[in-house]
Amino acid sequence: MTEKFTRWDSAEFLKTEEDIGYYLEACMEEAGDDPAFLAKALGTIARARGMSQVARDAGLSRESLYRALSGEGNPEFGTIFKVAKALGLKLHISK
Repeated sequence: MTEKFTRWDSAEFLKTEEDIGYYLEACMEEAGDDPAFLAKALGTIARARGMSQVARDAGLSRESLYRALSGEGNPEFGTIFKVAKALGLKLHISK
């Protein structure tokens, strides 16, 4: 018997705002000082919400958004801020 494997995609499991909140919180803890990890997490959330709509809401092209949030890119803070706002997320820093 041959086993069949499928690729895990976290975006498929981000159905509610609560799911997204817990996912982002876990990613923030896991990311440490790796900004690409956070960008990839935002990309996953954007895919769960619909990348084309998020790109429109952020005022970016879909292609540049995929590139910026791939985990391979190095997005500017302004891009991260636009995406977070388009996703209805608020970024804050606390001590």
